[in-house]
Amino acid sequence: VQLQAYGGGLVQAGGSLRLSCAASGRTFSSYIMGWFRQAPGKEREFVAAMNWSGANTYYSDSVKGRFTISRDNAKNTAYLQMNNLRPDDTAVYYCAADISYWPKRLPNEYDYWGQGTQVTVSS
Repeated sequence: VQLQAYGGGLVQAGGSLRLSCAASGRTFSSYIMGWFRQAPGKEREFVAAMNWSGANTYYSDSVKGRFTISRDNAKNTAYLQMNNLRPDDTAVYYCAADISYWPKRLPNEYDYWGQGTQVTVSS
């Protein structure tokens, strides 16, 4: 599967953004979808994940209650709705996909990656 993330931008603290991850191929519903982020000088960190059907989700503690992951299997697209953004949410955000077991929250557990989209939150 090929992934393309988009929707990033510059937003003030307290604002919202919705990221999208468009997937190619006809088997999107077979993939677990995840979102990660990487700030300058830091390691890539887990943000959120959703299982194949969308019935199960998993969030990092830092975004729980503010971010929501979702997917539309008919549109081959995953989303990350980000509310109440903070300056420390500033990072390049990546979507990722993998087929096997659930849950998974480590970067090396995902085989497929999008190119990343920059999110900058100003104070």
